Amino acid sequence: MIPSLKIAGILALGIGAQWAAWRLRLPAIVLLLAFGLAMGRALPADQMGMSEDLFFAMVSLAVGIILFEGGLTLNFRELKGVGGVVLRLVTVGLIVTWLATAAAAKYIAGFSTDSALLLGALLTVSGPTVVLPLLRHVQPVRRIGSLAKWEGIVNDPIGAVLAALVFEFLLHRQGEVDAAGTSLQELGITLGLGVSLGLCGGYLLQFILRHYLLPDYLQNPLILSYVLLLFALSNQVQPESGLVTVTVLGVFLGNQRAVSIRHVVEFKENLSVLLISMLFITLASRLELSAETFRLLGWESLALVAVLIFVVRPAAVFVSTIGSDLTWRERAFLGWIHPRGIVAAAVASLLTLEIKRQLTDVPGAEQLVADSQRFELTVFLVIIGTVTVYGLSLAPLARWLKVSGENPQGILFAGASRAARLIAQAVQAEGFSVLLVDTNPRNNSTARMAGLPVSYASVGSEFVQEEIDLGGIGRLLAMTPNDEVNTLACMGFAERFGRAGVYQLAAAERSSDRTERVAAYRRGRTLFDRATTFQQLEQRIAGGAKIKKTSLSEDFTYEDFLARYGEHALVLFRVDDTGKQLIIATAETEFTPKPGHKLIALVGEGVQPPPDEQPGDSSIFVG
Repeated sequence: MIPSLKIAGILALGIGAQWAAWRLRLPAIVLLLAFGLAMGRALPADQMGMSEDLFFAMVSLAVGIILFEGGLTLNFRELKGVGGVVLRLVTVGLIVTWLATAAAAKYIAGFSTDSALLLGALLTVSGPTVVLPLLRHVQPVRRIGSLAKWEGIVNDPIGAVLAALVFEFLLHRQGEVDAAGTSLQELGITLGLGVSLGLCGGYLLQFILRHYLLPDYLQNPLILSYVLLLFALSNQVQPESGLVTVTVLGVFLGNQRAVSIRHVVEFKENLSVLLISMLFITLASRLELSAETFRLLGWESLALVAVLIFVVRPAAVFVSTIGSDLTWRERAFLGWIHPRGIVAAAVASLLTLEIKRQLTDVPGAEQLVADSQRFELTVFLVIIGTVTVYGLSLAPLARWLKVSGENPQGILFAGASRAARLIAQAVQAEGFSVLLVDTNPRNNSTARMAGLPVSYASVGSEFVQEEIDLGGIGRLLAMTPNDEVNTLACMGFAERFGRAGVYQLAAAERSSDRTERVAAYRRGRTLFDRATTFQQLEQRIAGGAKIKKTSLSEDFTYEDFLARYGEHALVLFRVDDTGKQLIIATAETEFTPKPGHKLIALVGEGVQPPPDEQPGDSSIFVG
């Protein structure tokens, strides 16, 4: 098979796994690992046509980009009230994880002391490649999600550096008196170089962007090459310091306010999805599944994975959260999320190569060399085991603990006008979360008196995006009288809710391509089952229109509903037969309610139902 076809096939397989995971509502990393293992059977690693050095160089650079993108997502505002817990998780929790894992590796899996210490250090990592997809799938409440995200991203460079230092200690111990002193010196150099280079690199990049020294079309390519160059230079001066450098660079850029980096974040997110897809499949395909592999691993390795999940992680979280204000539900959630990912796989493969290269003929290192093959296999087993167990069980656990907003059905309303209030009341009465955002004090006070949650803010502000807890909210309905504001709201929340989750009222006036006030591709989906403007909606409600709920059945179908109310009925939503899914009617998609569904519609004045009203009709919300 020609190399170009192999690369294209891996990319297609990775994106196919991502799509299948989205359709099946499964964590993508579970399918990526499965696809990678399957590909390894069909196309062994030795047929990939790439040298070991080139392959691991590419993996290393890809990991650097992923960590930089993870750093961009870390916002210091998220640490409000939980910063101390994050600090303890990445210090005390990391040490507990290291030592407990090392003990389990020695006394359960049968590794030598040196191999156990090295394995324990490496398995402290987690990282954005596995944590962020899980959090995206589970959608936990803001505080616990921020904790898990910060710990996962910060732990990656720390754990990788710790593993490198343990390896250096084992290497220098054979020929130097003060191996511990040398390792501490290496730690200081690594952290000092990584932090200083990351900050200096961030200030330089900020200066370039702030003074418009680059055209827009070169900004993303330059930042990508800039990150890779800093990563490689840092690693050249001090091994593994590049991980610290790019993480610090990402955190700095993500928290500075001098220049906007929204376009950089979007570009890096798309790039990270491609890289994660390719890396997981490629690294998993390198794992040889044979009788010899299973013999080397044995039941002891499976027991080690179980101990890491059921004992080590809960213990590390318990110790780290003593004295915090976290609830037992939040602690339980944190104690059940510590999957290992790309960094563990890449560093394990690199360490295995270095052990064979540098320690094969070193006296006293025979056991470490003998353990090297099982070392790499065990790390991959831990990756597969933790990703599978956490990936399949975290969402149900989060729902049981009531800390999850998976597949959130709630609605954020841009605007608190009379129409928006009435519609929000109907949605809230069905058990779905709602939140209204408006800058009109009168609208807000009226909404509060009606029992609706409301926030005095501009829907396009950073405050709404970053400060308001949108737990349980998954869609935006832009219903202000200003079409431009509605469009800006949809553009702002498209990244958070997806383009399929942002809706807005139709524009008040039709226009040609030459005279349109807002480009069509910037708009959200058109609300309700036929194009309706803000003015039309308000006029109908002022004229006496009511919001009516109608339960459909075999005896009272959607056709019966149309026959009764006809063109006077504006269908707004339907609730499925489980009562858990709220489907928004749009002008561009076919609307096909079925028996068992409940319709929420605006019924115009003058349409009076007969005296023997069908039992399907229920409560009426009157403005």
